[in-house]
Amino acid sequence: MSKDTKKQTKKTKDLKINVLDVKGSVVSNYNLDSSVFDGQVNSTLLHQAITTYLSNQRKGLASTKTKGKVRGGGRKPWRQKGTGRARVGSNRSPIWRGGGVTFGPLPHSFRKDFPKKMKILAVKSALNAKFNDDQLVLLDDLKVKSHKTKDFSKIIDNLKLSGKKVNFVVDELSLESKRASRNIQKVALLRASDIQAKDLIDCKELVLTKSAIGKIEERVKKCLQ
Repeated sequence: MSKDTKKQTKKTKDLKINVLDVKGSVVSNYNLDSSVFDGQVNSTLLHQAITTYLSNQRKGLASTKTKGKVRGGGRKPWRQKGTGRARVGSNRSPIWRGGGVTFGPLPHSFRKDFPKKMKILAVKSALNAKFNDDQLVLLDDLKVKSHKTKDFSKIIDNLKLSGKKVNFVVDELSLESKRASRNIQKVALLRASDIQAKDLIDCKELVLTKSAIGKIEERVKKCLQ
């Protein structure tokens, strides 16, 4: 066996991850796609993707009134000369109490453009970061018996993730799982088609179902072609 073949074998073995069921037992193995999980993390791109995402969530609704928008101030407070006081044209001047605001915030958009390919490559970097740090958990499927919180909490306990900030990524969101998880602190349930780099990074443990990781890998590979 050549040296290059040995390296390739080792790499393939490293990309094999255990698949757990909701009881925390290993049921099978899953081979991660080597073109997606290549171990490379572009921290600069990750930072740019997350700051852009957070910036796009801002509303920019803060508003102040300038001198021209404040009610009143139509009459000159006193005559221009002869009083011994400084000349004033309006009692709504910014230096007066109740006057306008100088250079105050006005409603505006904080939106930033971010190319689709860069967004997907940031997702790839986030996945590699979690895999490199052993913070990636793979589930066979996420089935909840009912909409009760205790059923979802039991799954978290079985996976030994209690008290940690955990993001669950599934292929399709069911009504039962949404209701069962929404009252648990530090737990978020996300859909694979809507996933962003921030969703993958902003957690202590990342839990994906087999169908979800398959969809994400397909999305990244399509971008890399």
